[in-house]
Amino acid sequence: MKAPIFSNHGCRLNMYETEAMRDLAMQAGLDDAVIVNTCAVTAEAVRKAKQDIRKRRRDNPNAKIIVTGCAAQIDPDTFDAMGEVDHVIGNTEKMQAGTWSDLAGDFGTEPVQVNDIMSVTETAGHMIDGFGTRSRAYVQVQNGCDHRCTFCIIPYGRGNSRSVPAGVVVDQIKRLVDKGFNEVVLTGVDMTSWGADLPSEPRLGDLVLRILKLVPELPRLRISSIDSIEVDEALMQAIATEPRLMPHLHLSLQHGDDLILKRMKRRHLRDDAIRFVEEARRLRPDMTFGADIIAGFPTETDAAFENSAKLVADCHLTWLHVFPYSKRPGTPAARMPQVDGRLIKERAAHLRELGEEAVQTHLKAQIGQAHQVLMENPQMGRTAQFAEVMFDEPQIEGAIVSATVLGVVGTQLKGQPG
Repeated sequence: MKAPIFSNHGCRLNMYETEAMRDLAMQAGLDDAVIVNTCAVTAEAVRKAKQDIRKRRRDNPNAKIIVTGCAAQIDPDTFDAMGEVDHVIGNTEKMQAGTWSDLAGDFGTEPVQVNDIMSVTETAGHMIDGFGTRSRAYVQVQNGCDHRCTFCIIPYGRGNSRSVPAGVVVDQIKRLVDKGFNEVVLTGVDMTSWGADLPSEPRLGDLVLRILKLVPELPRLRISSIDSIEVDEALMQAIATEPRLMPHLHLSLQHGDDLILKRMKRRHLRDDAIRFVEEARRLRPDMTFGADIIAGFPTETDAAFENSAKLVADCHLTWLHVFPYSKRPGTPAARMPQVDGRLIKERAAHLRELGEEAVQTHLKAQIGQAHQVLMENPQMGRTAQFAEVMFDEPQIEGAIVSATVLGVVGTQLKGQPG
């Protein structure tokens, strides 16, 4: 019996779901199979998924190749037409135990199992023990998106926004804490929309406060990417009053020019983003920010790009995820006047340089400071602000270590326990 091989593409939520699928496939007894969990965020992501599928077939000539994820959900026929692929399953089907039992038995299983994602009204709280390290666990609290940004195809792969009930989330976090995890990360597609489809329409801040109240033994709670314009008063309260909520927020900003933001169909303007980070920092002075920034969006002029570049300083951004714009067929932005590809690369490179400078500024400011470091392996852990800290002497994996920062080596801090 050969254990199934999983290949993950794309976002943190995909990584979470890959681990949930691993559990489901193992429970079903699926063997000698390769499961490719695809991403559809750009045309390049789809191309890489297809390339990976072909390579997996060459490396595993007798295995069953199963393709799932957002690209498979949006365009199942394309993957079904690939000679390397045996089965295509949708984003809803991949999280159902019955799907994996059928694939393990292969009793006349349809080669394509992809239903209408827009008809899905619930998101299950899949119970996994975390992934990546034994110190940090991820909990899916939301899926899908009701917004229609002009560059984004993901709502058609994920469906409309739907939330995991707070009670289910709390129960899972209690279970993870009992297993020894010292940090939990809440994850989803559009986190700040959590609760809109639940009775009484709670907000993300309500969920955060409830978790911290009902799971007092949880040392650290972290939130993945959020849309700052949708942050509610309860979340601001948590930022101000809850030290166990980590002072690091990753913001879905995308750009720093108002006209481009409108053409992206974003819900915030440049000044909205600046006001949010200033208020969050006023409430929590040690707060750090990451952000997604797209370089070379259609119609982006030199002046518009300069506004985006200035946002790094204006919003005190530290951890940048820079995306060179890549035309995604099926999106409104793909029909807009495009920026030259070479110019896109240049602008993306400039943003990355600004990001690297911001990281160095943040790291150097930590020298001599004391931090609580969550150890991801015996030599490396992360501060509450998510900076990596290296130790000469091995520490206990999963433990939270008090440390003083001695210096900076590359993009990491050098720490001394005690």
